[in-house]
Amino acid sequence: MSFWSKLFGGGGGSNGGGEPAAGGPAEEYKGFTITPMTMPNGSEYQLAGRIEKDVGGEMKRHDFVRADRFSSKDDAMSMAISKGRQIIDEQGERIFQQSWPAKPN
Repeated sequence: MSFWSKLFGGGGGSNGGGEPAAGGPAEEYKGFTITPMTMPNGSEYQLAGRIEKDVGGEMKRHDFVRADRFSSKDDAMSMAISKGRQIIDEQGERIFQQSWPAKPN
């Protein structure tokens, strides 16, 4: 692997970040489903999760990743549930709306 790939995370090496994957049981909260995700980052786990809700017959999904890192997978998953609750309390269904303007043509 080249120096630049290692520096910018290309190639998914053992010390690079991983892709989030379902990591634990989902929790229902105020009509939403919060699923903690595991996201290995070197020897630590980065805070990540998914929030889902059926809105008008369509399943909506919002994935979140935060900078917080934990040495324990269980701690990361527990905090992902807490962070999911916080996001729901602050934003509700607005999390499913596009939050940035569309790019001009």
